[in-house]
Amino acid sequence: MARVSDQRLARAVCIALTGLSAVAASAADTSAAPTEVDTVIVNATRIGTSLEEVATSGALGSKKLLDTPFSITVISDEEINRRQANSVAQIFINDPSILSASPSATTAWWGAQIRGLDVMNYYIDGVPFLLSYGGEFPLEPIESVEALKGLTGFMYGFGTPGGAISYTTKKPTEEPLAMMALEYRNDSVFSGQLDAGGRVGDSQAFGYRVNVAGEYGEAYSGADLNRTLVSLAVDYRITSDLEWFANGLYETSKLEHEPLYFYWDMYEDARLPRPTYDYENVRIDNSFYEYDTLMGSTGLRWRINDEWKANLTLGYNEKEHHSNKMFAYVLNEAGDYEGYAYNFAGLLKNYFSRVLVQGEATTGAIRHELVFGIDYQRNTTRWGNDWHWSNDFNGNIYQPQDFVVTRDIDFSLAPLSDDERQTALFASDTLHIGDHWQAMLGGRYTEYEQVDHDHDPTFDSGYDTSEFSPTVALIFKPADYVAIYGSYVEALESGSRVGTDGEPPYMNAGELLPATISKQYELGAKYEHDRLRFTAAAFHVERAAQIDVYRDGDRYLTQDGMTLYDGIEAIGNVNVTHDLTMGLGATFIDPRIDRVSEENAALEGNRPAGAPKRQFVANADYRFPRISGLSVFGTVRYLGDFYYEEANNVLIPDRTIVSTGFEYQAQWGGRRAVITGSINNLLDEKYWDRNTLGEGINGALGVRVYW
Repeated sequence: MARVSDQRLARAVCIALTGLSAVAASAADTSAAPTEVDTVIVNATRIGTSLEEVATSGALGSKKLLDTPFSITVISDEEINRRQANSVAQIFINDPSILSASPSATTAWWGAQIRGLDVMNYYIDGVPFLLSYGGEFPLEPIESVEALKGLTGFMYGFGTPGGAISYTTKKPTEEPLAMMALEYRNDSVFSGQLDAGGRVGDSQAFGYRVNVAGEYGEAYSGADLNRTLVSLAVDYRITSDLEWFANGLYETSKLEHEPLYFYWDMYEDARLPRPTYDYENVRIDNSFYEYDTLMGSTGLRWRINDEWKANLTLGYNEKEHHSNKMFAYVLNEAGDYEGYAYNFAGLLKNYFSRVLVQGEATTGAIRHELVFGIDYQRNTTRWGNDWHWSNDFNGNIYQPQDFVVTRDIDFSLAPLSDDERQTALFASDTLHIGDHWQAMLGGRYTEYEQVDHDHDPTFDSGYDTSEFSPTVALIFKPADYVAIYGSYVEALESGSRVGTDGEPPYMNAGELLPATISKQYELGAKYEHDRLRFTAAAFHVERAAQIDVYRDGDRYLTQDGMTLYDGIEAIGNVNVTHDLTMGLGATFIDPRIDRVSEENAALEGNRPAGAPKRQFVANADYRFPRISGLSVFGTVRYLGDFYYEEANNVLIPDRTIVSTGFEYQAQWGGRRAVITGSINNLLDEKYWDRNTLGEGINGALGVRVYW
């Protein structure tokens, strides 16, 4: 049934495109064209974001992308809406270094990946946010999404070294704004959004931005979506130089009977089973994953003078999880599996405060861009009183599964368990030496503490440490539109607590592994001039490895050796004509395990889990010159094979995915209207992701009306 609906939607998008072409062509006939349609002017734009765009990366402050000695990708809400993206994978579809192994309409269990390394560092308006265990952030209130590739120690403090993904929420508008959006996704998902903003009061001092959204129905995989969101952003101009701001968001989401989440730790055969998109065979009828998200921040922006400004930010967010999620250990090529029900509750909270000062000064012939400040962050976790992980059912991925959960689930919360605290001082100086050279020196000193709330005498669950994270960089700008840079960064990764799930379970579950230091060296170039934009980087990353060790048949998680990532990435696009833009991107990585102990000598030289050696992207965007407002676009993305685990026994095959869509902008009764359509996995490529079946062909049709 889902396959039929997918095909119907694909045909509907194609029919809509054909129909819009005919309607727009008629509108383009000057003898009959109404005045409103003639006012629609859409120019060709490059795929992605201009390097003149300003990025805000933690302690680095605000800089143009061209002037940052790191690789950063920024995607605007305009591009997100145009492509109808609803997952990290779809947001960054044209960046070959950024990957999410979670298809849409699934619980994003492990987050994203950048340059072959997992990323668990997420920020909302600069405030850290704990997206672990079910992590897509709602996009309706988002202005842009930024990915900082590589180590983030100086910019953000303790965190995983793959990079950081930062969301910027929509802010009050200077002019009145009202937008309504309606969208349909197959099989029967309907969503709506209201977005309103403006300024009121004396001298228009008070600004507001309100977003209300909902999404309900059955996705292409048969999973049921039920999501509601409300967000509010306000500001008040106390004086011409001092502004107060506040943002708040609440979302409740429940995803029911999504397909099984697969593990390969017990797999026996050389080849994986044939992937199938008969999702109804791999769903548990009464399974679900639900969460409530609450976040808020407030603060002051102070323009001290023309050269200096200061920001104070106070933030809080929490996410409460209730899991009745289903997992399966695939056993063989025939598709047999052992199924596990996973019940737990968790409440993750984050408290954050920052004072940041940014400005300029001159000493002799050198101009300094200075940034300095102080951060405080506290993360706490309460887990549920009831925890269940058990082999409750078995089956085959090609056969119907009739298991349902009958046990009573207790989602009440136990007392505080995990408690992490960071206090940090940071500063950076970008020195402008003459007209063509910039040097950047930066550092962050962090005091990190994990507080023991478990009171378990069998192991020490708390520790504290202090570390300094330096950053140095050199930028050469032979012209205003080109930058060649080199940078060195260190990052601090907090110690992780060994989990209690897995099969067989870890014998050292609950043990706290110590904090580690990662290092990154990067050489890069950025260019944007006339019709061409190009970025490239070569990098080397060193990170402490976590390895499964078997001792007398028992399984332990240990820190041993290093994982090394040497790579090159390049992304470019060109306006071939005024109406046609084409882009290419590639990432090549040589990931390997190195410097392991004699106990793990067999892993020396193996590939780290989840790291593909090659990724390629080709894309195009065409605007019809004779049909005002109509454009089509498409992307072909290749992901190379990668291993599921460090032992390199289970290889996830490569795949190539094609996606396409259209956008038509018009005037309806004097109001701007935008019609969009998209198809993901156009050729219905069947593939395995790291822990899920792939995302079968699916698409969307939507309309946004502005007044």
